[in-house]
Order: sequence, then structure tokens, then C-alpha cells
Amino acid sequence: MTPDLTSRSPAAFPIFPATLAILVSAALLAGCSGSGSQGSGSTGGGRRGPSGPPEVGYVIAQYANVPVVTELAGRTTAFESSEVRPQVSGVIYRRFFTEGTLVKKGQPLYQIDPSLYRASANQAQANLSSAQALAESSRIKADRYKPLADIEAVAKQDYTDALAASKQASATVAQQRAALDTARINLRFTTVPAPITGRIGRSLFTVGALVSASQADPLATIQRLDPIFVDIQQSSADLLRLRKALASGGETPASAAVKLKLEDGSDYGYSGRVEFSEVVVDATTGTVTVRAQFPNAQGLLLPGMFVRASFAQSIDKNAFLVPQQAVARTAKGEATVFVVNGNKAVLRTVTAPRTSGANWVVTAGLKPGDKVIVQGVGKTKPNLTVKPVPASQAQKIEAPKQGAASSKG
Repeated sequence: MTPDLTSRSPAAFPIFPATLAILVSAALLAGCSGSGSQGSGSTGGGRRGPSGPPEVGYVIAQYANVPVVTELAGRTTAFESSEVRPQVSGVIYRRFFTEGTLVKKGQPLYQIDPSLYRASANQAQANLSSAQALAESSRIKADRYKPLADIEAVAKQDYTDALAASKQASATVAQQRAALDTARINLRFTTVPAPITGRIGRSLFTVGALVSASQADPLATIQRLDPIFVDIQQSSADLLRLRKALASGGETPASAAVKLKLEDGSDYGYSGRVEFSEVVVDATTGTVTVRAQFPNAQGLLLPGMFVRASFAQSIDKNAFLVPQQAVARTAKGEATVFVVNGNKAVLRTVTAPRTSGANWVVTAGLKPGDKVIVQGVGKTKPNLTVKPVPASQAQKIEAPKQGAASSKG
């Protein structure tokens, strides 16, 4: 006899929480399945999504004049630099400048005790006056002997001696005049002027110090900082490659401005220009110095600072600019792009050594007229059938149909 299960109380069949969750899930799945079967019966089949190949946007590859930008390390150098040195020996009597200020060319900087040099100039002046008096006497004597020698009133030898003495006295006058000029120059050198206009550094000698014309240390150093030079070090191998490219005609010279990055990573607000390139390779570093000139009215750049300079040395005429979103990298680091071939997306390996703004610079792997996919790259696979449209066109994005939501459980 079959036991009557319905007569038992609910406590006889305990329902655990896990079992309850399984039963609820099964009921929900059954409801969804029933709804789907009804839809299937009413429409004759399940509703399908949009069919057809994916739509991708492309750009046509064309040659562009792409600057070959080089970023190199550099160091600032003063436009003009001059060491202030004494021309005569003596004790520094006065100093006329404040350290670190701007001085003008010819401005007095130091005063060396002029007493000895003033006395020497006075002595030279006296010697010149004495020589001039002797020369005048000798000239008059020679003039008097000349007519007497003509009538043989005096010996011709006496006239010859008198004429020679007059010429010798004139030479002595020239010597004493030169000595006076030298004494006056030395007296003028007791005032040490600024040789150039610029900012003067600290004074290495104080008032009362003994200085000489042959000393090793300068009195001070003046540097002109506006404009200022930046010496850039470029490897000789890169320079050789550049010259070969220019000789082959693949690249043309560029005269682009030079940009600077300072030591703290910030950009210098002014552009410079390349002045010249050295013709000698440094044997210790294998580099060639390229010198650029920059304005420095605010004095932000100081001599000896390390900077990064970027500039275009040439323009590549056989390169392509491809938007960065179109270029992908393989695990080996190779650059690849998708190119439209008929209605197929073909994966192609290209050479993309650098960027230019928002584009990759492609130097190999493309040819003019190639259609490079730049939109919809994420849904493209090799040899996939696609619907290519120009990238400038807006892609069609259809809104879901009204009945699509009801078909989802």
C-alpha cells in the first residue's frame, strides 16, 4: 500500500536554503524558455542581429614632406666671454663695480696705483724735450756748415759729421717720443676697463692685492648671455647617415627652429636657430658639435646648463603619415596596419620608426594609393571581408529595433 505523502505535514519535508535557490533558478529559466518558444512560434524563428560585413573607415596613403626631428643633449655656452686681466703690475687701489651686475664695454672696473707710471710718463716727457733741443741745435749747425763747405771754408768732412749728428738727434727724438707713448699707455692701463658688455662675476682680487701682467688668474670674468649658444653633441654616425640621405635626394635640408627642454623637463619659451656644425669629430666621444643660438633676454639660461634640443635637420620626402590608431605592434615589436584590398582587410608589416604629432611616420611597407584602415581596427581580422568607407564619412550606427528588447529573456 502506497503511503499517503500528502497527508504529512510540511515539517516532514524540510527545504534547505540551497535547495530553494536551485528551485527558483529553474523556475526562472523555465519562464524564459516559455517566452522564447512563444516568440519563436509567432515569428517562425529567432530574431537575428544586423547581418553583413563590418564597416571600416580608411585613409589613402600619400607621400608627405615629414621633418626628420632629432633630439640631442646640449650644453649652454656664453655668447661672449672675456677675462679681465691687468696689463701692468701694481697694487689695486679701487674697485668700481658691483659683483654680478651688468657692465658696459669700456666701463672702468679697477684702479691700480698709478704713482710709478705717472712718474715714468713725466720722465719720458722730459727726455723727449731734451732730445728735441739737441736735435734743433744739431740741425742748425749742419745748416751753417753747408754753405761753408761749398766754398771750402770748412772741411767737407766737418759738414758731413754735423749732418750725421743732426740726423742722429732727430732719431733720438723719435725714440723718446715712443718712450713717452709707452709710458702714457702704461699709465692708462692702471685703469682696468671692461673689454665687453655683459654680466660680470665675482672679483677674485680685492683692494690692496698685488697684481701683475703675467699672473695666471684673471681679476674677474665677464659673460654676454643674450643671446646665448647651445652646443649640441651629435654622433658622427648619424651625421654620416644624414649626409648620405641628402646626397641621394631622398631628403632635403631643413631650416626648422630648434626647441629646448630645460633640466627640470619644462619647455624653453623661445626658439633658436642652428648657426654651424663643427668639421672635426671629437676623438674621445665620436661626436660632432652643432651650435645653436637662442635669445635669452630674461637670463633664464646660464652657461654650463644641460638641456635637450630638438630640431629638424632634414625633410623626408618619401614617408607616409599614418594616424596612430591604425598602427599596432606585434609581440616582436613589428608595426602592422590593415590595408583594404578589394573588400578584404589585409594585414601588412610596415616600418614606423618614429612619431610626428598624432601620426606614425611610415618609411617602408606602404605605397601611394593604399587604403589604410583607421576606423574599426578593433573589429578587423586578417583576410576578413569588410565594407570600406572613407574615414571622413560618419559611420552608420543603427538604433536597435523596437521588438528586439522583447525577444531577450
